[in-house]
Amino acid sequence: MIFYSTKTASLKASLEEAVFRSLPPDNGLYMPESIPKVSQEFLDTIEKKSFKEIAVEITSTLLGDEIPREDIEKIIEGAYDFDAPVVKITPDDYVLELFHGPSMAFKDFGARFMAALMSYFLVKSQKEIQILVATSGDTGGAVAQGFYKVPGISVTILYPSGKVSDIQEKQLTTLGHNVTALEIDGTFDDCQKLVKEAFLDDELTSKFNLASANSINIARLIPQSFYFFAAYAQLKNLGKPLVFSVPSGNFGNLSAGLLAYRMGLPVEKFIASTNLNNSVPRYLEEGTFEPHASIETISNAMDVGNPSNFVRMIRFFGDDWNLVKEKISGYFFNDEQTQESMREVFENTNYVLCPHTAIAYRGLEEYRKINDGNFTGVFLSTAHPAKFIDLVEETLGKPVQIPERLRKLLSIEKTSIKLKPSYIDFKALLISELSI
Repeated sequence: MIFYSTKTASLKASLEEAVFRSLPPDNGLYMPESIPKVSQEFLDTIEKKSFKEIAVEITSTLLGDEIPREDIEKIIEGAYDFDAPVVKITPDDYVLELFHGPSMAFKDFGARFMAALMSYFLVKSQKEIQILVATSGDTGGAVAQGFYKVPGISVTILYPSGKVSDIQEKQLTTLGHNVTALEIDGTFDDCQKLVKEAFLDDELTSKFNLASANSINIARLIPQSFYFFAAYAQLKNLGKPLVFSVPSGNFGNLSAGLLAYRMGLPVEKFIASTNLNNSVPRYLEEGTFEPHASIETISNAMDVGNPSNFVRMIRFFGDDWNLVKEKISGYFFNDEQTQESMREVFENTNYVLCPHTAIAYRGLEEYRKINDGNFTGVFLSTAHPAKFIDLVEETLGKPVQIPERLRKLLSIEKTSIKLKPSYIDFKALLISELSI
């Protein structure tokens, strides 16, 4: 499979190059040159297939002969020992639970596939690489878990100090070994900017094999498409059109859904549900994309004012605003509305939502108010509510059970390196740390 840069179409890369380079040299994003369709036979029988079987088929369809099918099967088998179940909430609304992996967040799907794929290539080349990743919440924990002790890979995670939950912070600062956490005195946008600058720094890239595990890396996008197909497999028998409401920050998750759609997944509509960081919903309404400084909210993993994957999202439609808004609707909500939805769902169904999932639920309900209700709505649950235990308990006025794997983290001392959002300081630290 060949990938091109969204900024310079003539800049091409193979799968291996795109995965390890992360960003093209012109600071664009890698996109597949062509997107193959899954077979009709696959869609006709998808309800009989397991998550792993679906993942193998999607990967094989996308990558063609680049990786032998038997090796793809091994990559998928090693990456996933968890599923993506759909749970009925109301007669027409279902939640796609994406928190059954080791870090209990949807990022596990991308991080574990990426770690397995990189390991596959590294075994062949006998190289070592350094992963740089910025996180607004769940990416860090998933990457830390996914790459922990993977031979030939060191991981440096940047996160905004005081802007992730206690459990999120513990997940990325307590592993050690090949995982280093940098606590940045700033926002997620500051963290992301530092990572992007590093990839464009000739001195660093010539000295170290840098790669990213953020959703800017195409290897994160591919596996996130798996669970959109898996949701369809579980709901196909209902015989109604599907509408997906996706809680969105950096827009990798929604872009993965669009990849699935372009591969042939039957989807009537996507809903981009955001918090007050609403540059994409405003674009969908007005046709102008105006990024802004990130705004701090209770749905912290979505506090992204300038989403990197926006360019991918519109590229799926040839950068045509009219085509984009035909397939995607956008809604944004403040903290009070988010908590209202958390309480509403709990009181009506006894189901507990994290704040990000609540925004996806509310986006779906807003869409229902102005559209024909003859569809099956699926809202994505991106994290276990216990990862935001203080907020959830305060909102619902009731205790929330913490899974044992998260409870153990709370008693472990965190280890992080504090740093100001200065590229000079960041670069000096990288050279010092990676040269050891």
